[in-house]
Amino acid sequence: MLFKKKDSMLPPQVLFLNREIGILEFNRRVLAQAEDADTPLLERLRFLCIVSSNLDEFFEIRVAELKETISVNLSSAGPDGMNPRDVFAAVSRIAHELVDRQYRLLNENILPELEKAGVRFLRRNDLNEAQRNWVRDYFFNEMMPVLTPIGLDPAHPFPRVFNKSLNFAVELEGRDAFGRASRAAIVQAPRILPRMIRLPGELQPGKEQSFVFLSSVLHEHASELFAGMSVRGCYQFRVTRNSDLFVDEEEVKNLRTALQGELPLRNLGAAVRLEVADNCTQGMAEFLLQQTGLSAEDLYQVNGPVNLVRLMQIPELVNRPDLAFPAFRPGRPAALAKRADIFAAVRKGDVLLHHPFQSFTPVVNFVQEAAKDPQVVAIKQTVYRIGTDSAIMEALIEAAASGKEVTVVVELMARFEEVANINWAERLEEVGAHVVYGVVAHKTHAKMALVVRREEGKLRRYVHLGTGNYHPRTALLYTDFGLFTCNKDVCADVNEVFKQLTGLGKAGKLHHVWQAPFTLHANVIAAIKNETRLAKAGKPARVIAKMNALLEPTVIEALYEASQAGVRVDLVVRGVCALRPGVPGLSERIRVRSIVGRFLEHTRIFYFHNGGKENVYLSSADWMDRNFFRRVELCFPVLDKKLKQRVIKEGLKPYLKDNRQAWDMDADGIYKRKNPRGTLPRSAQLMLLGELARE
Repeated sequence: MLFKKKDSMLPPQVLFLNREIGILEFNRRVLAQAEDADTPLLERLRFLCIVSSNLDEFFEIRVAELKETISVNLSSAGPDGMNPRDVFAAVSRIAHELVDRQYRLLNENILPELEKAGVRFLRRNDLNEAQRNWVRDYFFNEMMPVLTPIGLDPAHPFPRVFNKSLNFAVELEGRDAFGRASRAAIVQAPRILPRMIRLPGELQPGKEQSFVFLSSVLHEHASELFAGMSVRGCYQFRVTRNSDLFVDEEEVKNLRTALQGELPLRNLGAAVRLEVADNCTQGMAEFLLQQTGLSAEDLYQVNGPVNLVRLMQIPELVNRPDLAFPAFRPGRPAALAKRADIFAAVRKGDVLLHHPFQSFTPVVNFVQEAAKDPQVVAIKQTVYRIGTDSAIMEALIEAAASGKEVTVVVELMARFEEVANINWAERLEEVGAHVVYGVVAHKTHAKMALVVRREEGKLRRYVHLGTGNYHPRTALLYTDFGLFTCNKDVCADVNEVFKQLTGLGKAGKLHHVWQAPFTLHANVIAAIKNETRLAKAGKPARVIAKMNALLEPTVIEALYEASQAGVRVDLVVRGVCALRPGVPGLSERIRVRSIVGRFLEHTRIFYFHNGGKENVYLSSADWMDRNFFRRVELCFPVLDKKLKQRVIKEGLKPYLKDNRQAWDMDADGIYKRKNPRGTLPRSAQLMLLGELARE
């Protein structure tokens, strides 16, 4: 792929940055939150854990795909011009650096600071006699009965350890009761055992809260599992496996049944990473690599627990508000604060919610009221990520059980939510709801709910559209917009999309909504090109876009063309961005920044100046190939002028002015954190909390 830079042609590596490297760079920015002394201590620990969780998924999906590509000897370069082997080498180097940085931060800063604050993680040598006796009793009463040590010999081959499970490799000397002289054994820690064990209050001085790692307990008492033999070493390890599911949707007759058969295999996919304790001997590390089919570059030796994600529960366990972000109560827009009847409020005018600064409760109430309202005759809803405990799903089940027409489009292929979604689908079907699984080879990622209500002898539609999932927990952690409307054209558009998802036939023309995979990409390109045309005519032109990821090449090329024509382009991209800003002759007028703070930035907002008309769209879609061409997505306009200005004021302007949690990207893909030194500190998220949330 070649692209013109003024009068010259540019190769791909100049035009595009690499996706995998971009994902790791995002995790550097998250880790910086954990390194920031201004971040509350327990939140620093939480950010550290988020990086580990992100890296787990990165290896399970992205690195697994890289390894598969290399294994079949495919060497074709991606849009960035890098071949898979070069990408893997770069990924391995950066990932090792990140992990080393994580554990240094944990051991040199976070754990010592927590200890000063009275939250201690005791090692074996730190235990006093009373604590040691309690730990010994815990081992014999709670752990030993469920442990199954496996001595490795011809009759006991190396076990196929589950994905991300905690395991121990034990080096032994001597002979057992049968005269066997195995030199190694594997002990798998059942998932039912807590990875951190809180010591009882009577064994802790004052208000101190002390924990012991499961690994420490097992290290201390490993010899009890091998009577008469000598334990020469005990090393924790963890194997990460390929977790991407393969279901040939075009071949299977029942997607849910096929997926249920595939899910158990996720824990036993090909190994892609081996984590071991840093005290593991070279011989044992090489043995584990050999048994898992991995090489030295796949080995990560760490000074601490091999699974930092388990520390995520500590902020809840210790209950120390003084070490966490200040609590807040989400606010409500005036339109809903005054009216108990949500349908009456929406009839009066569109209602915009900005989460988490404003409450997600009205969205839950919208479905709950529809379920109970005798005037409501039908409810239609999409489900992508909704969790295992959902008031919205319970309301849909109640509505179907009471005889209302309930249609739910459940996306079974929502990664790592498959089990929860299958369970909800089964419960919905049991009460007579219509459950469909979207469209073959196209994930249904659109966030939409439609209620049909009989009013004065006629049917009226009400719609909720959002940029985020129908998940109350993530609505407290992610920034998103949601829109209630009974606009006839918008409701007709949403109804048309539901018809496509549940039935068959050609896609009908929509009034306002842009839809993937049909019109979204073309309309985004057209809107950018319109700004380019206006700029060439000497008129003001502006594009502002906020999203999670920017990767699609033709959109990037359209933005380069816009920049060259004189369009000012501001991109707020939380995660990976393949576009290079600030390249002379190519993208001088493009600025890319990333905001990483207390809340996960999740809103997708697209602004086009359009000769002063200021077109503003909210969307479920990022500017990625998958969102444009392999998913069902919605991009909907904010038609109400006051609400449009709210989106600009709350969703765009603060993020362009942020100098506390903003990172600006240069042409090489390097992000530099903004420093408010000498200027007024401005944080978009703190400003929105102050303006929209309640004390």
